[in-house]
Amino acid sequence: MATFLYRLGRLAFRRRHFVALIWVALLTLAGVGAASAPAAGTTSFSIPGTEAQRAFDLLEERFPGSSADGATARVVFEAPDGQKLADADNKAAVKQAVKELGTGSEVVSVTDPFQTKSISEDGGVGYAQVSYEVSGMELQDASKEALEHAADEAREAGLTVEIGGDALQATPETGSTEIIGIAVAAVVLVITLGSLVAAGLPLLTALIGVGIGVSGITALANALELGSTTSTLAMMIGLAVGIDYALFIVSRYRAELAEGRDREEAVGRAVGTAGSAVVFAGLTVVIALVGLSVVNIPMLTKMGIAAAATVVIAVLIALTMIPALLGYAGRKVQPAGAKSKLFGRGGKKSSDAADSADTADAPDQPAKPNMGTRWASFVVRRPVAVLLFGVIGLGVAAVPVASLELGLPDDGSQPTSTTQRRAYDLLSDGFGPGFNGPLMVVGDAKGSDDPEAAATEVGDEIKGLDGVVSVMPATFNKAGDTFTITVIPDSKPSSTQTEDLVHSIRDTGADIEAATGTEVLVSGSTAMNIDFSQKMNDALVPYLALVVGLAFLLLIAVFRSILVPLKAALGFLLSVLAALGAVVAVFQWGWLSGLMGVEETGPIMSMMPIFMVGVVFGLAMDYEVFLVTRMREAYVHGEKPSQAVVTGFKHGARVVTAAAVIMMAVFAGFIGSSESMVKMIGFGLAIAVFFDAFVVRMAIVPAVLALLGKRAWWLPRWLDRALPNVDVEGEGLRTAAADEQDDDKELVRV
Repeated sequence: MATFLYRLGRLAFRRRHFVALIWVALLTLAGVGAASAPAAGTTSFSIPGTEAQRAFDLLEERFPGSSADGATARVVFEAPDGQKLADADNKAAVKQAVKELGTGSEVVSVTDPFQTKSISEDGGVGYAQVSYEVSGMELQDASKEALEHAADEAREAGLTVEIGGDALQATPETGSTEIIGIAVAAVVLVITLGSLVAAGLPLLTALIGVGIGVSGITALANALELGSTTSTLAMMIGLAVGIDYALFIVSRYRAELAEGRDREEAVGRAVGTAGSAVVFAGLTVVIALVGLSVVNIPMLTKMGIAAAATVVIAVLIALTMIPALLGYAGRKVQPAGAKSKLFGRGGKKSSDAADSADTADAPDQPAKPNMGTRWASFVVRRPVAVLLFGVIGLGVAAVPVASLELGLPDDGSQPTSTTQRRAYDLLSDGFGPGFNGPLMVVGDAKGSDDPEAAATEVGDEIKGLDGVVSVMPATFNKAGDTFTITVIPDSKPSSTQTEDLVHSIRDTGADIEAATGTEVLVSGSTAMNIDFSQKMNDALVPYLALVVGLAFLLLIAVFRSILVPLKAALGFLLSVLAALGAVVAVFQWGWLSGLMGVEETGPIMSMMPIFMVGVVFGLAMDYEVFLVTRMREAYVHGEKPSQAVVTGFKHGARVVTAAAVIMMAVFAGFIGSSESMVKMIGFGLAIAVFFDAFVVRMAIVPAVLALLGKRAWWLPRWLDRALPNVDVEGEGLRTAAADEQDDDKELVRV
């Protein structure tokens, strides 16, 4: 591996014009594709294998033309204080609004609240439901404007009017904090690398990689039904790993220059060593993201594959374009320890043969131990204390996980400033909290002798269940073999009481099917959310086993050890549990919610645990691979285990710290998103990187390695012979260099 990447790095350095041209051409091609691609269409949400999905599919088959997946809008009317909607003026305003709502070209149907009796008991609140033939993302601007215009006219008549549903669905905005995150990353790079040019390289390559990835997703969005969250996730992860991978290689390049190597040789060795770590770190991220497909939810699978493709691009750019840009930069990228024009720090000054005239009189002075060396020396002296402090600290942070509640966001989790949230509150106040999450019971009466009697029996059975406010009469299809019944719970959609009611209806349906031959299914958005959460819970353990198992085998080959990969996996579990605890504390308990811009607390997004397991595991292994490979490199070259730990921190701690801060800044930048899902993911990943990089990798890992000593690098002989030699440490490069020196000496003797 190291030898191949060494040659690749030198080739990219020499053929820099060709390499740069290829990446610019790819960026241009992706940009043109994104600009010319049709607008993203519907992003269907399906959960194969669940009862709610089977019911939805049955409706599509038996109720053709009903636009079951079309957008809906609930226009909620509230009369002024002391008045009722049935008053003459108010009723006329509502009737006029309903008339205007039905004139749109994409409207399938509009209900009149006075005809459907959709008026609250006190007569103050009512609603009209508008159904469209296309999804919210496909809805034309003219239809949305007509919807808002009808509401505005009713407001002018003195009514309070709010609009709920997905008809006004908008693309989420990330806010200015995303720019702030990139700015913080730029500052950290300048401080770490000591020059604007060196700092600009990782930023430039990361932006090019993300540009190609996101443009490609945009170009394929319509064909593959990719949602806006997919490109946001790809941008988030692509920026973070793109900057980090480039930083690893540039830092190693500067270290190789400090050893006195010429620039082409330094590039080759940097790509051969740090580049090997980048390849395997990237592989762990790709495994984690692609592994999301085991959950068997198409939306999640597409998100994972798209983000994984962006990571692959980031790895390829780091291995090829960084060497090319280093060739363009020349002397503007200085050796590690050389005097910085920006900060004036200095140490041993060295460069390549081309710069030898500048360094001929440089004194060889012993360098002061850096912060990484001092910290590692402290941990090696006090491993038990550091280990206990780290484990107990993460354990305390993980305590809130015990009260974790899972669900999916609805209009009730929207900011109170939105019309969707205000419509949600009006309906809840006027009709009860369960009105915002009605359950749709679908009956397949094809096998029944008397479908109408079966429908009546289903309705009567449901009325007798606890937690039911009302049951609407059954509605049959034209063939008369399928019916739907709307059930209103007495609890809000995301509550455990509503979940219990769904299970109770399904249990009752099994008895009804046995008695009447009618299959009873529960669907609707609320039931779909419940089934989604259950599917995510069921998939967590298999997913964890698959991802951690594959990465464990990969890390055994990288580190040629059993205990080091095991320690890496256990440390990851600590960090992800602590991060989930922090997410619960902020988004469910409400701690620091104002600071994070969380206006409404509630259940944690159902996909959050499995998503964090996948993404955080992949990102955590970045630091593990980069930091521990430097330790193994020192160990295999003869250093004692404890000294190898210190050496690894001497060369890697500064870079890993900078990489972690950059990744945290990029993820934290997405906390400003208007979409609660993106906001939660941004916070969760940022805090997870903090725990993993600064507690697990910087404290627990060196403490465990110091306690294990030589046993950390133990590997059974039979397994050592069976494993391929991936040579992440660059031993092959050293052997080749030694052979070359021996050949030179032999020539001199001759």
